[in-house]
Amino acid sequence: MDVSDVAAAAARIVDNIEKAIAGKYDVIRLGVTVLLAEGHLLIEDVPGVGKTTFAKALARSIDSTVRRIQFTPDLLPSDVTGVSVFNSDSTEFEFKPGPVFANILLGDEINRASPKTQAALLECMAERQVTVDGTRYELQSPFLVLATQNPVEMEGTYALPEAQRDRFTAKISLGYPDRAAEVAMLSDQTTSDPIDELKPVADAAGIRALIEAVRHVHVAEAIKDYVVSLAEATRNHPEIRLGASPRASLHLLRTAKSSAAISGRDYVLPDDVQQLAVPVLAHRIIPAPAATVAGHSPEELVAAIVARTAIPTATR
Repeated sequence: MDVSDVAAAAARIVDNIEKAIAGKYDVIRLGVTVLLAEGHLLIEDVPGVGKTTFAKALARSIDSTVRRIQFTPDLLPSDVTGVSVFNSDSTEFEFKPGPVFANILLGDEINRASPKTQAALLECMAERQVTVDGTRYELQSPFLVLATQNPVEMEGTYALPEAQRDRFTAKISLGYPDRAAEVAMLSDQTTSDPIDELKPVADAAGIRALIEAVRHVHVAEAIKDYVVSLAEATRNHPEIRLGASPRASLHLLRTAKSSAAISGRDYVLPDDVQQLAVPVLAHRIIPAPAATVAGHSPEELVAAIVARTAIPTATR
């Protein structure tokens, strides 16, 4: 499979999702980019703007196994990963897999669960495996965690631990729809749910082939150096208390390769890195108190770093 096949397949998935979420092309494309980069996606926004609908539409567009977890304060780690149950007939313990054993895991309102439960996702998101009672269980590919969360200012939410946020490749916000899209929604969704009408346009095997094609997208050494320069700038910035991790650099490069393939190119441009820097890096950094007092958001800080970091140029 070459990049032209990747671009065509990604376009079909994006078009299919747009049937349920109108007017959000850039957000939808980013979600597909994360999927093909073997990453995980965090969707943060106020209630009612379509976070869960977007996650369900992406899952419905791929003919694969999908599980959903409604995160609540009383949810236990075993409710996510699974548990060993004693079988009285065989007099042995049998492992009952949890919902994490799926190609796509929808974690709805993930920051309503306690940090203890959220930690159940750390191993599976980073290593594509689950360890229960000393036994390791591999997760099938593709594996994507699509989590939604409400802003921490909302009632009944917990802030995600830094280690949990760092596992998410990118964070996006849907925002409110424009007036025309909202009027159309009132006409289309009062009698039926558009999610019910979506049909799969890809399958798990096809997604695995697309991921393999993305892995072979060429990245010049200058682009790699550019990615590291952006990450280092967040670590040395006076207004940032916690900068981007090496995992963030890796995720930024992977998503840049995915974006290039979706655009029909077998090589990465600096533009690919620039467009993804804010959604990939901003949720991982912690502003210093002075920046918080000054009202500088993580997104603004990352955007400023991108604007002043030298862009690599072609050399002969």
